[in-house]
Amino acid sequence: MTGLLVLALVLVAAAAAGLVLRARSGAVRATAPSDSGSDTRRALLAEAGVAGAGPAVLHFSADWCGPCAAVRRVIGQVLETLDGELDPASTRAVEIEVDIDENPALAAELGVLSLPTTFIFDAAGVQRYRVSGVPTAADLRAALLPLCGPGDSHPPENG
Repeated sequence: MTGLLVLALVLVAAAAAGLVLRARSGAVRATAPSDSGSDTRRALLAEAGVAGAGPAVLHFSADWCGPCAAVRRVIGQVLETLDGELDPASTRAVEIEVDIDENPALAAELGVLSLPTTFIFDAAGVQRYRVSGVPTAADLRAALLPLCGPGDSHPPENG
């Protein structure tokens, strides 16, 4: 009888954990704005092309990652749509794809534990959002639009 009770508890805990992970997958989560961190982090991000050009969508992928192709499509679609909607004074976001197998130091510095993982940085190179999984086009657009505005735009806080 005790064995059945333990089995039932394990199944309930596993189901709850699965539901939580499923709910977070693909969700664009705001991160607390802070400075760009250590010199190592700044150097790795600059080497990847994050600093200076404008808002950046940095996504980690690998040849063996199936969902990474979906992330690539969503980001491409959103950036193309935004490019057509923004006025000429607005800053254009750039897409940066990083192979996790070729850049393990940057992945470790950013705490990437699974693929696909996407980060959104503002024009100053400050991390604003993080996505684990495939984001929806609407969520990605909503995160990028305030960062592409003229001047020093900051995204609205959302938890």
